[in-house]
Amino acid sequence: METLVRRFVFSGFFFWLILAGFALYFIFPFQQKLRFGIDLVGGSYITLEVQTDKAIEAELSEKLQRFTDRFKKANVKLVSKELIHNEIILKFETPDAAQIAASLVREDLQLKVDTDGSVVKAYFLEKEAKRIAEEAVQTDIEVLRSRVDKFGLTESQPIRQGEKNIVIEFPGAGTQEAKAAIGKSAKLEFRLVEKVAGSKEDLLYEYDGDLPDDKEILPGKYNVQLGGPESYYLVERFTDLTGKLLKSAKAGIGGKLGGEPIVSITFNQTGSRRFYDLTRKNPGKLLAIILDGVVISSPQINEPISGGQAYIHGRMAMNEAMELALLLKSGAYVAPVTFEEERQVGAGLGTESIYQGLIACLLGLGLLLIFSLFYYSYTGFLAFMALLLNLILVLFGLWYLGATLTLPGIAGMVLTVGMAIDSSILIFEKIKEELALGLSIKNAVNAGFKDVMVVILDANITTFIVGAVLYWVGTGPIQGFAITLMLGIAATLVTGLFFLRSLLNFVIDVFNIKTLRI
Repeated sequence: METLVRRFVFSGFFFWLILAGFALYFIFPFQQKLRFGIDLVGGSYITLEVQTDKAIEAELSEKLQRFTDRFKKANVKLVSKELIHNEIILKFETPDAAQIAASLVREDLQLKVDTDGSVVKAYFLEKEAKRIAEEAVQTDIEVLRSRVDKFGLTESQPIRQGEKNIVIEFPGAGTQEAKAAIGKSAKLEFRLVEKVAGSKEDLLYEYDGDLPDDKEILPGKYNVQLGGPESYYLVERFTDLTGKLLKSAKAGIGGKLGGEPIVSITFNQTGSRRFYDLTRKNPGKLLAIILDGVVISSPQINEPISGGQAYIHGRMAMNEAMELALLLKSGAYVAPVTFEEERQVGAGLGTESIYQGLIACLLGLGLLLIFSLFYYSYTGFLAFMALLLNLILVLFGLWYLGATLTLPGIAGMVLTVGMAIDSSILIFEKIKEELALGLSIKNAVNAGFKDVMVVILDANITTFIVGAVLYWVGTGPIQGFAITLMLGIAATLVTGLFFLRSLLNFVIDVFNIKTLRI
């Protein structure tokens, strides 16, 4: 008995038992440890559209602000400036002034510049507009990915669809906060305030109802008791100081009273310089801090602020400050997004999918067990044990990679089970041939595995390459199928070429088998 135990402990089979137990420890219970796709547990399927025109408009707005500064330095008097349909329209006092201004604008090689008397028009070259639109979509995807990751929803990864659509899935319930966060642009701007009033009409009255092109009215924070914004702000329409220039944002306690929730922000080098110039040139004025078109705070500029540090306050609750800091850290959308579609997948449908997938796996395993026992006797049961370890390793791989198990993924697992039994059949048939040639059991087993290794590797590696291509070019369900297929192939090679061999040798040695029924 002691000799039998020693053989068991020091056999290769003991290592595989430890490996299986190790894997099961991390993946059991499955419903808590594994991530399931929306088709298995229900949830929300959301399609967003990126407003790429807004990204182009924002780029032109920043350029317009810098052009205005250049005109001042060159003593070129600008009569009016507009930004309409992604085109900058500048009006000057004389055609000569317009020509000077046009030469300054032409220094920006990204723009096409036209002149018509005292009017200068500038717009992006076609290739530049396409580049900005493409970068807007890619950047929005990264911002979206950062936001959902910060909510711990790493399985909800955004996927591009078409030219400017983004698809994201939220499996399960309890994701309302995350869904609300992805719809917020978190566009932070700093603009000078011309005047504050209790209504839009009061501000429009100052200009006889017709605002200058370089001004606009923005609402303040919503007041529940008033049933609307507390106040309205007349602000500069254009700015080049935005949240894109932030380096960090952190929620905390501070402010003038020392005990209110705030968000501390730090600008990068460019932002620090622009923030200093803005505060240096405009002492005594109000600076509107604008988030998604709403003035959330309007502190007075008392002195130039160097160092690039400031804080945002404005009667926020702590959870609001934390959410704002999270949004600012993940970054603002380069272009705002709109909800194009939201579909709900019921949990009942997901439960049915899991049940049907489980039945398919169990039925497949049961039929394979019957076939293996009928055709290969007890060695068929050893092949069935290899199949079980194969499935355990696939599930462990999904857990380790943080991958999401989808319904097509279950189909991929069922497919790899069939491929795994194919490998066992090749091995057993080769061992039969070696035994027929008169080799001993041990030599026949070793020769059988050695001779079929190249064939098994060739078949599985080519399929693995197909899976990799599917994962690379596919989206969503296709990727779910591809990743379980690749994990299944890797597990098949491990269990078929190494575990099954170790198991056969263990049975032969421990039970001193003289005749192999195969």
